[in-house]
Amino acid sequence: MMFEDRRARRQANRAFDHGDGVTRYRMREKAISIGNDYWVDDASGEHVYKVNGKVLRLRRTYSIEDTDGNRVARVQSRPVRVKDSMEIEDASGNRIALVKKALVGPVRDRWRIKRRNGDDLRVRGSVLDHEYTVERDGIKVAEVSKRWFRVRDTYGIDVADTTDHATILAAAIAIDAMTHPGT
Repeated sequence: MMFEDRRARRQANRAFDHGDGVTRYRMREKAISIGNDYWVDDASGEHVYKVNGKVLRLRRTYSIEDTDGNRVARVQSRPVRVKDSMEIEDASGNRIALVKKALVGPVRDRWRIKRRNGDDLRVRGSVLDHEYTVERDGIKVAEVSKRWFRVRDTYGIDVADTTDHATILAAAIAIDAMTHPGT
């Protein structure tokens, strides 16, 4: 039984690594500065989502909108917390996830995406370098990497088609905002 689970996870991760059922997005590094608006593009360079950074608020807030201007999700910091965290809300304002950073030590951080409905997601890798994966029960559902692009300030996000893309993109925005707070 244990070997079957491990085998199934390996097969799912191998399919992900070969691009089966995966959508690639392109984001700009450090574009998450307060007040900046920017686009998230698909692999062909077409605009898919607009990220609207809100200015002059107590909380860091980023609205994610589709190309028609409809809000898809919102990422908002939770001030006065011991652990840094950001909340992800859907278009109706309902909390769908919470991205939390739990300091473990000076060398290693741990990140968790606590979803309201569904299994929690774990972030593994180097978030500072934009080289990490997002996993659910050991199965890779998203990967963030700079190595796919030659442009210096650009990184990619591969998201499994079986996963909510808006939640994964919002989580990547939240992690970027928490890891690079002054940018």
